[in-house]
Amino acid sequence: MPKPKSAKSRTKSGGEPPAEKRPESREVPETRGPQGASVNAPANAVQISRRAADRLRAGHVWVYRSDVEVWPSDAASLPAGPLPLADRRGALLGTALYSPASEIALRLVSRDLLPDESAWLDLLRSRLRAAIARRQPLLDAANDACRLVFSEADELPGLTADRYAGLAIVQLRHKALDTAATRAAVAETLRDTLDPDTILEREDPRIRELEQLSSPASATLFARDPDHPATQTLFRLNGLKFHFDAASGQKTGAFLDQRDNYAAAARHARGEALDVCTYQGGFALHLARVSPRVTGVDVSRAALEVAERNLAENRDALPAAQVDWIEADAFSLLRDWSGAGTQYDTIVLDPPAFAKSRRAVEGALRGYRELNLRAMKMLRPGGRLITCSCSHHVSLNDFLETLRGAAGDAHRRMRLIEVRGAAADHPVVLNIPETEYLKCVVLEAD
Repeated sequence: MPKPKSAKSRTKSGGEPPAEKRPESREVPETRGPQGASVNAPANAVQISRRAADRLRAGHVWVYRSDVEVWPSDAASLPAGPLPLADRRGALLGTALYSPASEIALRLVSRDLLPDESAWLDLLRSRLRAAIARRQPLLDAANDACRLVFSEADELPGLTADRYAGLAIVQLRHKALDTAATRAAVAETLRDTLDPDTILEREDPRIRELEQLSSPASATLFARDPDHPATQTLFRLNGLKFHFDAASGQKTGAFLDQRDNYAAAARHARGEALDVCTYQGGFALHLARVSPRVTGVDVSRAALEVAERNLAENRDALPAAQVDWIEADAFSLLRDWSGAGTQYDTIVLDPPAFAKSRRAVEGALRGYRELNLRAMKMLRPGGRLITCSCSHHVSLNDFLETLRGAAGDAHRRMRLIEVRGAAADHPVVLNIPETEYLKCVVLEAD
């Protein structure tokens, strides 16, 4: 394998709504009881600003610490957990999970009053079962992996769960979920609905620090064989096999949100193909179903070693394809290749999230413009570009405008073929814009 051209870390967003962006607020009528009267909140309710109350009534679920106007009298010692919410007139808004560490101090989990933690855990179990039931139609012989729970999008703020064949991977990203009772409820529900071999909890180091979580780096919540809990497996996406190792990789594992885009890329691909930021070969192996030669590029040698193992597992399904891996920095490599006149019929760009905060958007757009400019210059006439952004803070309109600028700089006429998002197991809730983050744009060069 060639030596790396640079050493740059590669991480991607796993689609968890970021905490930096404050949602817009719109004034809407307050919620009223069956006879039209407001429901009074209990004395221990957290009272929030009108702006925050309007935001909740419009369907969002976040309350920032700066939006809290009156805390309970014991606020200094208030533990993480469910708390009632009220507007400034004392009308009940519902029940939220409180975090003493996060700037998003409260996340609404019910429009009703939950009397105690037991009621919240019952609701958690019910919503977890419902989330899994919604994903069942997505699972079949060709696909035995998917996101089971997508946090706010499934009305379970802070909870993410994925399935990889016989493994279930859980992340608890909220201080109020960092309890033995929550772990027991999640494990019991997953065990009853999925019958997995192993249920593992994996931490997100950044969230663990921000939320001051006590959970270990990883923990076994359930194992069919307690003495030998499974931590590795082979799973299938679109009929192709991929390795999963719970002890390595990013976030909860593979990028399941790209499943449908992998298949779409294979439909659009033609001729010789290049997959930039291939990670463990997701796009590259799908392209190899239709392209006689595929080159996958990534800065991580460890990721490319897994990609090579994935290729070996699928040799029977890809007997004629020639697939090569190059360890290199995408910016340097594409700059060199575009300058040298290297050309491809199909190019995929799937870089990491360049903008992890609103402050980073300007730099992110410059990065996207540069990568896409180089790729557009490298396309043969009639070639296809499948280009992605997983940065929530970069809107679809901003991304498309960046692609327009890149096309102009490249002096290429690019025809828009398709605009796509995340797979169905990563649902978007219109009232919560943060649940929409992945953009996948298919272009054709004249």
